[in-house]
Amino acid sequence: MLILSKSIMKQGILSLRTGGVVATAESPIFNPDNLKIEGFVCSDSFSKERLILLSQDIRDHIKQGFVVDDFDVLVEEDELIRLREVIALDFKVLNKTVVTKTKKLGKVLDYAVDSESLYVKKLYVGQSLLKNLSQGQLSIDRNQIIEITDTRIVVKDPLQLTPVKGQRTPRPALG
Repeated sequence: MLILSKSIMKQGILSLRTGGVVATAESPIFNPDNLKIEGFVCSDSFSKERLILLSQDIRDHIKQGFVVDDFDVLVEEDELIRLREVIALDFKVLNKTVVTKTKKLGKVLDYAVDSESLYVKKLYVGQSLLKNLSQGQLSIDRNQIIEITDTRIVVKDPLQLTPVKGQRTPRPALG
């Protein structure tokens, strides 16, 4: 199931052991190499300490927030040696510029994440005001992404025709 970014921001972390909210997920930690949410930066409900919730420790996502076994799954940033570089990048998807090889399409206004794998599956791109009135918002699938950099996301041209194998491309009409 796909969930929008607003459904994973500022979510409660619910402990199965205590039956209550033990922390709040403030923001996702994106791996820019594959657009996977590796975890969440959290705020402890009691001490307000900054902790990390790894995505593999999430048992379920419900309307009230993320369900985990216990508060003990939340760890300090210093303990995550493998994710240290990804956390340091502080990569954000929202407001990232989306371009093709030839033109700028707009900025990421929202994204949809697969609730099981936590991979970003769709980007929703807002265009300039003039284009937005005439063409609306763009939806970019993850398989259209060519390259991801610190400042932009390069995608295949959405208007470019892809010939089907074994089918001839039509000739332009003479007129």
